[in-house]
Amino acid sequence: MDLKNLNNVTLEFLKSDLTFINEVPFFDDGISAGFPSPADDFQELKISFDKEVFGTSPSTIFCARVNGSSMEGAGISNNDIIAVDRLLDPEDGDIAVCLIHDEFTLKRLRVEKDCVWLMPENDKYKPIQITDNESFQIWGIVINTLKFHRRKK
Repeated sequence: MDLKNLNNVTLEFLKSDLTFINEVPFFDDGISAGFPSPADDFQELKISFDKEVFGTSPSTIFCARVNGSSMEGAGISNNDIIAVDRLLDPEDGDIAVCLIHDEFTLKRLRVEKDCVWLMPENDKYKPIQITDNESFQIWGIVINTLKFHRRKK
């Protein structure tokens, strides 16, 4: 197997600080991306990003920054931050953080009878077949993605 194919996505692991939880205003009725809607019809609620991203068991979740473009078709882009749950059982179709030959990669799982495939979501990259002879671990399943839309200066 050509290990260079694994380098199309790398992960920078981030340490979570769960000692501070803050709530911010949340408009649950949605914001129109088409025609404007009357602003006086909303009810302001509060949302905690920590609770939304980490749920009720933050100890099983880690975050990582994505470096690479192999998962763009799944909406995961370079510099996005992913929240990954280590406790979830992997299923066919999940997006997983995998360790193969001591290198991390982020791919969609395709489970077959005799093997597992790590599927990129970008036609520029090739699927990676995992067999019994491979050094392979699934570190967790992606549950959320944080995207940044304002360009950094």
